[in-house]
Amino acid sequence: MEQVTDHTLAAARKVIAVHINYPSRAAQRGRTPEQPSYFLKPSSSLAVGSAQAPSTVERPAGCELLGYEGEIALIIGKAARRVSLEDAWSHVEWVTASNDLGVYDLRYADKGSNLRSKGGDGFTPVGPGLIAADAVDPAALRIRTWHNGELVQDDTTHDLLFPFARLVADLSQLLTLEEGDIILTGTPAGASVATPGDVVEVEVSSADLTTGRLVTRVEEGTTPFADFGARPKTDDLQREEAYGSREAAGLPALAPEAPEAAVGHVLSPELKAKLERVCTATLSSQLRKRGLNNVSIDGLQTTRPDRRVVGLARTLRYVPNREDLFKTHGGGFNAQKRAIESVNEGEILVMEARGEKGTGTLGDVLALRAQVRGAAAIITDGGVRDYTAVAELDMPTYFANPHPAVLGRRHVPWDTDITIACGGATVQPGDIIVADADGILVIPRHSRKSWPMIASPRNAKRSSFSRWSRKATAWTGSSP
Repeated sequence: MEQVTDHTLAAARKVIAVHINYPSRAAQRGRTPEQPSYFLKPSSSLAVGSAQAPSTVERPAGCELLGYEGEIALIIGKAARRVSLEDAWSHVEWVTASNDLGVYDLRYADKGSNLRSKGGDGFTPVGPGLIAADAVDPAALRIRTWHNGELVQDDTTHDLLFPFARLVADLSQLLTLEEGDIILTGTPAGASVATPGDVVEVEVSSADLTTGRLVTRVEEGTTPFADFGARPKTDDLQREEAYGSREAAGLPALAPEAPEAAVGHVLSPELKAKLERVCTATLSSQLRKRGLNNVSIDGLQTTRPDRRVVGLARTLRYVPNREDLFKTHGGGFNAQKRAIESVNEGEILVMEARGEKGTGTLGDVLALRAQVRGAAAIITDGGVRDYTAVAELDMPTYFANPHPAVLGRRHVPWDTDITIACGGATVQPGDIIVADADGILVIPRHSRKSWPMIASPRNAKRSSFSRWSRKATAWTGSSP
């Protein structure tokens, strides 16, 4: 196998790095980009490292947070300018391992360009071996990172947000990728902080092919920064970002969430804001990795496909209509009306209708009432009456189909805030519901403390669902 040499490094006129590309990293960061975004690293940051001759990198004097990120590097073999997706991979000659090092202490200094935080000498070790690009499936590569001998990153390219060919084609639309240029393709979750004396190793493999371990040793810098430029500074926000979590950074946990009377849980604004920036495709991947495969509510359409909603579940169950039971449970202040009248701002009312499409489970009057109360959405696996009026509301409704019949044709409203089934998924009060144009997911309430996207205050933003209509509406008291 060929090795990375000084000639390889000298041929790289550009080093281009991708911000976020692995679903696990998107989940950790709390945002899923719609398009890839990039930054440049100077070619002077390149270095070669192996077990026999490790590269060395300085943690600059006065800095605390030297972050490492194991990545797969692509080396361009022939110039690419405005290439197609189908042709893009043929312009890649080699695949190798890389470590995208950077100091979080200087992230503030260059407004996102990462020049000083990521551009230091030795901050981009690559190697040691080269794998021929035409010998591998770019969607079947494995990336692993060890920190002082402990495996801390282990992921594959199977479900990348942006496949490698797309990166090459995308970059080539505006600039020419030249022979020898290097593209760093993103890091999975697990990146953290190295301190002087630590050893970080990165390996890329595919079947029986491997780059071998890229080895980098960290040393303490001794030359202080001059006072005429940016000086290192950090805070708990940067520590949390660098280590990946508050716990890993040794920071105290945020104040626990207060209990909520109706469902026993609270969705913090920080976590809600973070989930609103992560698509259900990414969440589905992360839930699957945690052994949760049956958490999607399937087969529904929505009145607002342009919206992404996040909220805690409140539940309502209908049972099949039986005339005697409808007489006792169908009229007056029944379970359906109790559910609507008890839903709170930001909550999502989920209805179990057994997939029965032959009647409405919700109409325009109750939907408007739910919106005025601040509900984030209503989800039913049954029909919706008064579809045109319901569809005009700002609040999204997810439903099986429109139907003109009243509730009593097929259903008896039976109980609220219990475990139900909706669209093939079990939903409990207090579960987190995330819905967008791709689908509807249920994050079990008992798994939230271990969920890796626990929010931090920096990511809080006002939810688009807090702007509810304040137009008053009278309760009609009519039977469904």
